[in-house]
Amino acid sequence: MADLQKTYKRGAGTRPKAACEIRPEGVVAARAGRKHGEVVAAYSSLREGAVAAGLKVPNLVDAKAVTSAVESALGDISAGKAVTLVVPDASARVLLLDFDALPSKRQEALPVVRFRLRKMVPFDVEGAAVSYQAMSVKDGQLNVLVAVMPGDVLAEYESAVRDAGYEPGAVLPSTVAAAATVGDGSATLMVNHTAGSVTTAVAQGDEMLLHRSMDLPTDPLGHEEEMAQAVITALAWYEDTLARLPSTMYYAGAGGASAAAQSRWLSLVEPAPRIADLGSPDLLNALTSIPAGMLAGVTGALATS
Repeated sequence: MADLQKTYKRGAGTRPKAACEIRPEGVVAARAGRKHGEVVAAYSSLREGAVAAGLKVPNLVDAKAVTSAVESALGDISAGKAVTLVVPDASARVLLLDFDALPSKRQEALPVVRFRLRKMVPFDVEGAAVSYQAMSVKDGQLNVLVAVMPGDVLAEYESAVRDAGYEPGAVLPSTVAAAATVGDGSATLMVNHTAGSVTTAVAQGDEMLLHRSMDLPTDPLGHEEEMAQAVITALAWYEDTLARLPSTMYYAGAGGASAAAQSRWLSLVEPAPRIADLGSPDLLNALTSIPAGMLAGVTGALATS
């Protein structure tokens, strides 16, 4: 998995100049346009059930269809061979951990991080891809953002990209990537919603303060209620931690903020903040119809390239 020190938030980096995100709904691809903030983007849809994101294989239930969608979307934007791959949050675990200290050399620090993860994730840590980034020091504790993904699950996603003729030069979980689209320094509440899961996160400046992912029920009523509860919990955390409520909640997901504003789950959130799209760039030459709410991951991945 990509080194989070080079990929989380804005800054100079060596990541690829193109990105693609594999979501259950479809594959989004993007590269930077000619002007600052402009993005050339393309989208290739997937049939329902082609991607079943999770911590066990197979995630790519229809691997051929996913590979075809990756090839189509990246081909439409004339991407170079190397791309940043954005994977579903449900296929990885992102944790905020405290350490007394970590060795300065990453080859010495990674075993310490892996040891801490052994009892925290339900898969083999030694065979997993692990990346970390120190966030801040508070009360003598080093706050660290850690991303960990089962090795066989990562291999599935990387194979789909390679089979399409591209090379995954960096890999990021969706909401970690999308967080790079918020950069004004204020605390920002994000909601990243797919058909099977939701992630709520709070970022402030270059620090991730909260990151929680949960699976959602397949039945519509349970889905809406659990979705609402996830957002209510995040709002309560925000208020308890920051002593205020957010004025705006930034949303990524099918249909975008306009669809979310009409949803049943949002009607269950009281008081509900204003909802806006997360990571909406200025589009240049959108070569296929890009569904609203689908661009946050790739936009964030490009923001740090």
